[in-house]
Amino acid sequence: MNQIKTFSIITILFSTLLFAQQKESVTPISKPDTIKTIIADSLAVPDSTKPKKQFDVDAVINAAASDSLIFQVKKKKMYLYGSGELKYKSTDLKSAKIFIDYQKNELEAFGIEDTSDTAKVKMKGNPHLTEGGETFEGSYIRHNFKTQRGYISLAKNKDKEQRYEGEKVKKVDKSTFFIEDGMFTSCESDTPHTYFAAHEMKVMQKDKIIAKWIFMYIGGVPLPIPIPFAVIPNESGRRSGIIIPGYGQDRDRGQYFYNFGYFWAMSDYMDLALTGDYYTKGGWGARSRYRYAKRYDFNGSFNVGFSRLDIGEPNDPVKNQRDDWNLSWNHSQQFDPTSQFSANLQFVSSNYLRENSIDYNTILTQQIVSGANFSKNWENSNISLNYSRTQSLDTTLVSESFPNINYSQNVFYPFRRENSFADGKQKWYELIGISYSGQFSRTNQKDAVKSKSDMGAQHNINLNFSPKVGYINVSPTFSYQEKWYNKRLKLEPARYEHFYPNGKSEMRDTVLDTSVKELNFVRTFSMGVSASTKIYGVMNPNLLGVESFRHTLTPSVSYNYQPDFSDDKWGYYDSYIDSTGKKVRYDKFTREVFQGVNGGRSQSINFSLGNVFEIKMAKTPGDTTKEQKKIQLLNFDASVGYNFAADSMKLRDLSLSYRTQIGDIINFSGSSSYTFYDQIVETNQYGQETYRYVNQYLASNGKGLFRLTNLNFSISSTLSGEKLKSSEAEKQKNPEANEDQVAIKKKDFIALYDDSQAPDLSIPWNLSLSYNYNFSKPNPKESDIFSNISADLGFSLTKNWKFTVRGSYDFQEKKISAPQITVYRDLHCWEMNFSWNPLGSYSGFRFEIRMKAPELQDIKVTKSDGMYSGRR
Repeated sequence: MNQIKTFSIITILFSTLLFAQQKESVTPISKPDTIKTIIADSLAVPDSTKPKKQFDVDAVINAAASDSLIFQVKKKKMYLYGSGELKYKSTDLKSAKIFIDYQKNELEAFGIEDTSDTAKVKMKGNPHLTEGGETFEGSYIRHNFKTQRGYISLAKNKDKEQRYEGEKVKKVDKSTFFIEDGMFTSCESDTPHTYFAAHEMKVMQKDKIIAKWIFMYIGGVPLPIPIPFAVIPNESGRRSGIIIPGYGQDRDRGQYFYNFGYFWAMSDYMDLALTGDYYTKGGWGARSRYRYAKRYDFNGSFNVGFSRLDIGEPNDPVKNQRDDWNLSWNHSQQFDPTSQFSANLQFVSSNYLRENSIDYNTILTQQIVSGANFSKNWENSNISLNYSRTQSLDTTLVSESFPNINYSQNVFYPFRRENSFADGKQKWYELIGISYSGQFSRTNQKDAVKSKSDMGAQHNINLNFSPKVGYINVSPTFSYQEKWYNKRLKLEPARYEHFYPNGKSEMRDTVLDTSVKELNFVRTFSMGVSASTKIYGVMNPNLLGVESFRHTLTPSVSYNYQPDFSDDKWGYYDSYIDSTGKKVRYDKFTREVFQGVNGGRSQSINFSLGNVFEIKMAKTPGDTTKEQKKIQLLNFDASVGYNFAADSMKLRDLSLSYRTQIGDIINFSGSSSYTFYDQIVETNQYGQETYRYVNQYLASNGKGLFRLTNLNFSISSTLSGEKLKSSEAEKQKNPEANEDQVAIKKKDFIALYDDSQAPDLSIPWNLSLSYNYNFSKPNPKESDIFSNISADLGFSLTKNWKFTVRGSYDFQEKKISAPQITVYRDLHCWEMNFSWNPLGSYSGFRFEIRMKAPELQDIKVTKSDGMYSGRR
């Protein structure tokens, strides 16, 4: 094997000074060596009478060859033979033969004849040029490393997931190429399944490809009609351009095109999309979306939409026109580590989402919830200012709250000394903590008929004291609450005349409510004490890989007291006499922002018991690297209470809750409640039987200790096959996965169908199951059961086919709800999507084949019907 010669040259001329004594103009180098020279040799005597030569090479040039490397010193030329390689800055050239002319700043590279080819057609060692991240291949390359101009014969280029080729390529500057008989494709195959061919192409690196009279080839067969002119993006990401519309036909709206418009990437920090719809039977729609972002600072978007639909035929007397609109703003901003602002506001007409969306969740939306919030945090306190709005789409009711100001002060200990922890001796009064929270709110509710506005402030002060008595934690508490209102409610009885359709009338009773404007203070308080501890039980069986078993019990008991603030002495209740002479009492502040007071005295004691069952797995002998695995088997809690102040049925229901997780496979959670009191049957005036609780224990009537009134539980499981590729391979495929992403994502246009994303074909199958059960028994003879199972199954028959089936089944109704079937097929440089909703009001299907490359996804064939075609 020939030795490889490697050299370093630090000037445009390979050092005429070093070979000044050579008599021959051709100098072969026959053994490895390294030569480093500089323009002014410290051993040479400069001739001041000769002008200095200005050179253009300003970096080290590394040259290597497996056969020979020859210098022609006087002609300033260099020849590399046999697997030659030349490196200069970001340029790397590999070829069987490389010729360099330093006077002209040019190089030429050739392949050599493949001696194994008897037909003497194949070449080997063809030039391979890499420059600035771009890679070019060809049978012949001529390149000027000063002007960056050049020529490539039979050129090929591949950049990321696309490439272009040409019979001849002329490089006019660092980033502009002219290609003769060129081809562009996003297919990775050596013989592309789909490509675009043009006689003339202009390539602007990291910008665009411009071509005219383009033929699209599919499977080697050209489409009969060429494209006169095209501009193809040459870089992924945000690009300005036309948004290709969707086409279809609807029974009510006629033929239409949907989502046609323009996307404008204004800068790295903002973009704008304008789209519209048109229906031949009358109607149109327009939308705009403006997005902005500054990394690590703020990001947001504005969305505006308007649609005008003509319902009915042109000469139909009942034809009507409906206008709907939508306005939304999303914003998130971090001013500093302690201050931030966020907004998610949407204002929409009642029918806009139903008429302009095909998404299940969007169509079924009943309420629009909006809000904006500014918050500021300090070390021990924080304040926030927010706006909230709830709009009901089924009614005209709109509820707003602004301003809504909240301030809270974390627990502080006013009597604690600075060095109380240092000496380890704390006085009992140093354990007294105080916390405060305050809120001011103004609300407004309005519908088509009337509006109502309320305003108020609320203050909460909590005192807690947490001494520890042995192994028991004791926590006395005292809470004080004060509400400020500028008005109160006044109810008065009245009578009015009611008229029947037959002309007759009768007098009926009613109650008139009015608001009395005056400043009012509602002051309430409560107090209590609680005690809790933990008890551990440990067993070490050392069986079946289980080293130990632990049962943790957390018993607690609490006592709470609150006076009866509905008593007249507090002044929070008022009364009136109805037409029967009965005195009716009511809360004067029940309709205010923070409502009024709880009626009735509360003096209760509550008991609870928490249980946690755990096991610790034995460690593998000799393994010192892994920690021992701990598994929670079951969490089981029980609670019950007794209200001493209640006039009857003082014993509260028994409540149980439980949850467990079996590895990473099954999650189970549930709860149940039980009553201790009996019920009796009563017959009303219509002969219907009703049940009423009585102050009698079930055990006293021989009906057991308690009776089940409610039971609910849910079981869920997620299973999947092993991935076919490692996470490392995924990271290599998508290196941006571990980097910060800008707030403006790569999906920059308003897509017609956002749910048609390519699935993860690396998972052969995945299954998600969820079962929900609810049993309600309000009385011994009546019960209500809800039982539902939901499933989401995805599986791949081959590495290119992905099927997904999802839906739910109601066991009581014996009906399937919202089933959907999707099919995805990876066609290499193409992809197929099929979605089918077989049942329900929003049934329909959509079939689409499109190119996979993001810049070519508008090249597609689509067929749709039902919901996906725009029919509602």
